[in-house]
Amino acid sequence: MVFKNREQLIGNGVTSELKEKRKITLEILEAALKAVDPYIAVKEELQNHILNNEIFDLTDFHNTYLIAFGKASIGMTKAITDTIQITRGVAITNNSSNKLNGNNIDIIVGGHPIPNDQSILGAKIAQSIVENCTSRDLLIVLISGGGSSLLCNPRVPLKDMQLTTSLLLRSGANINEINTIRKHLSYVKGGQLVRDISCQVITFIISDIIGDPIDFIASGPTAPDSTTFEDAKKIFIKYNLWDTIPMTVRKTIEDGIAGRIPETPDEDDEVFKHVKNIIVANNEKACLSAALYARKIGYNSSIITTKLTGEAKETGVNLIKKIPLVLDRVFIAGGETTVTVKGNGKGGRNQEMVLGCIDLLEDTPLVFTSFATDGIDGDSDAAGAIADGYTKSKANKNNLNPRDYLEDNNSYVCFKNLGDLLLTGPTGTNVMDIQVILT
Repeated sequence: MVFKNREQLIGNGVTSELKEKRKITLEILEAALKAVDPYIAVKEELQNHILNNEIFDLTDFHNTYLIAFGKASIGMTKAITDTIQITRGVAITNNSSNKLNGNNIDIIVGGHPIPNDQSILGAKIAQSIVENCTSRDLLIVLISGGGSSLLCNPRVPLKDMQLTTSLLLRSGANINEINTIRKHLSYVKGGQLVRDISCQVITFIISDIIGDPIDFIASGPTAPDSTTFEDAKKIFIKYNLWDTIPMTVRKTIEDGIAGRIPETPDEDDEVFKHVKNIIVANNEKACLSAALYARKIGYNSSIITTKLTGEAKETGVNLIKKIPLVLDRVFIAGGETTVTVKGNGKGGRNQEMVLGCIDLLEDTPLVFTSFATDGIDGDSDAAGAIADGYTKSKANKNNLNPRDYLEDNNSYVCFKNLGDLLLTGPTGTNVMDIQVILT
């Protein structure tokens, strides 16, 4: 059972029909999550690419090192250590309850979404592992969502990096824009982790970005970078942050533009000839499994998109307006929206998306949910929210005005009062968000 408050979520359906629809909606989300289990995903690719000698023969290497970072790092690492003897490794996670057997892997609990001193410690251990690799060794890198903040060795003081990250996250900038800046304030991102390496590198990646661009997932520490310091400055200016960010950040960007700091390595860099990057799980895989499960239990299902973007409170409304009101259909979408924070409330893009749809859902047979596959939506302990055609009337009876909560970016409190938060805790994976509409 993924959802801790499953019975409450189902029980909040006013009619027996809505209770059943809510139950099915949760089952569809669970099927999606199961499909992107990090242990299974890495194990399958390990078999395909290494154990079958498709890329190289493990017996050719003296030592095998491992660097893992991201929300799925522990599950991914277990898949490797259960199969291959690791000489030394580090796994940087955001969950202090994560455990690993064996003495050769250091577990570091870093900060997310804002990096902390442990994020820097983890990055420095990773860099020391890279420095020890010789041409006769193999380095396995495991990357998943959240890696940008969990693997962080910045060119600026940590407090300045923390402030800059916070400003960017509240600005409405998309993840590619944020990660462009992160690359150019870092010693390890944008291909720099492997810049001077001489050994073979294979990277298994769980994608948390639309389109699976390996150079932006976790800010692409093992991938060639096509962005520049000039691009980073333009993004700061675009969101009116250039005069707000710390002076050390402005100086680093200006020094890079002037050539006083080396640009990140691009696709022509020789190092990438012995680096192999492989996507093992993504949002598309999760959405496909959700659709297949819905069909298995008798629903006509379809995937609207796996590239959903835009302002969260508007995107959900647009999704619902697109679908035909034909009963017993399941519509699935995936991607990652943004929230431009103007209020002082608590919540996240998934909760905000559902809250923005409550008026539109009123008096319809629909059930709508938006779910963060990592189990953590925004600054809350919820993974998202669920609503149906009775949610607005229930809010009114409880003297809750959804519009007021939306304007204050306070979706969490609204749905907590309604009992419609999705509560899972950290799931150990991350392939962005999934929306399910059941008619």
